Parts: sequence; C-alpha cells; structure tokens
Amino acid sequence: MYLTTTRKLASAAAALATAALIASACSSTDPGPESTGAGHSGHGSSVTSAPVPSAPVTSAPGMSAHNAADVMFTQMMIPHHEQAVAMADLVPTRTQNAQLRALATQIKNAQQPEIDQMTARLKSWGVAVDGTGHGGHSMDDGQMSSGEMGGMMPQTQMEAMEKATGAQFDTLWLQGMIAHHQGAIAMADDELKNGINPESRALATRIKTSQQAEIDQMNAMLGR
Repeated sequence: MYLTTTRKLASAAAALATAALIASACSSTDPGPESTGAGHSGHGSSVTSAPVPSAPVTSAPGMSAHNAADVMFTQMMIPHHEQAVAMADLVPTRTQNAQLRALATQIKNAQQPEIDQMTARLKSWGVAVDGTGHGGHSMDDGQMSSGEMGGMMPQTQMEAMEKATGAQFDTLWLQGMIAHHQGAIAMADDELKNGINPESRALATRIKTSQQAEIDQMNAMLGR
C-alpha cells in the first residue's frame, strides 16, 4: 500500500513538473486563439491570462459539469486519502490507546468510501485515476502544483512509524496525521476556489469541516 501510494505521488509530481514547463513556454510563445481572432468574433485582440475556474470540459450527455481544477483535486486527493488509510491500518497492532484507535477507525471509515467515490467520478469523466487523462484533459491541465499536495508523509517517516509502538507510535502518528490533514484542507480550499463540480465541491467542504475537527482533537491528545 505504501509503495503504491508513493509511486502514484511520484508520477503525479512528474506530470505536474512537465505541465509547468509547457505552460511557461506556451505563455511566452503561443498567442492563443483569441489573439488571432479565429472563432472569437466580438473579442479584442489582447490576450488575458484566464484564471481558474476554467471553462467546463464536459460535453457527453449525463456527465456532470467539471473543469481541470476538479480533475486535479480528485486525482490528487485519492493517493492522499490512500496514505491516510494506510496510516490508520498501522494503529491496531502498535498501540493500546483507545482514543487513538477509535480516531483511526473513524478516519478509515470516512476516507475509504471517499476514495471509492472519487475513483468512480474520474471514470465517469473519462479520466484515468493515475493522472493520465482521457477525453481531452488530464491532471496536467489542472492548476494545483505538487507543493499544494502537502502533508504527505515520505516513505522514511512511514517506515519509522511502522517500527514504533506505544507512546512513541502515538506521538509520531498524531503529528503525521495532523500535517496530513492540513495538506488535505489546503487542497480542499483550492477546489472551493477554482472547481465547479458540485460533488467535488461538496467533498471539499466536508473534508474541511471533518478534518479540521480531527486536527483539533489530535492537538488536544498531544496536549497542545
């Protein structure tokens, strides 16, 4: 599970880096269709960088309206959630802390169904879960940078957590999950700012509310 999530994250980061280079080159050399006037009667000749949310990319009947920001949010949140579930799976065999065990179960029970929902949503949009898009758009089209998928624990920290038990494990886990949740909230904020898909925006709102409450609980457990 951990290595699979790490490979997904590495693939996502590589795709994002390539997208940034392409976007930079296009912004300086490609005047775009509006500057040529082709197919845009009534528009001026000047080119203005269009902020997200981008125009809806859906066209197939029955496909919910979404844009590149929605695709990016969903593709990036899946591996983010998968790592949270992997962290929750470590808990039962490494601590007897009843409050932490209950919290881990709560997190897993919330995030695994969300992973399933997001996976199904991407498929309904004709977009691959691994970041390789179909139907004319992919993760590369989004506006979220790799730095915005914060809170992901590197493999070394996951391995350190695996080796810990008792109070040491509790501290490592709580500190790691707080940072993980903070990253998810930042991603949710980006979706609420730039996305248009109702289901994705509802999920982002739910993540902000539930994970902030869990952050408050974990800080209290750490005595902060």
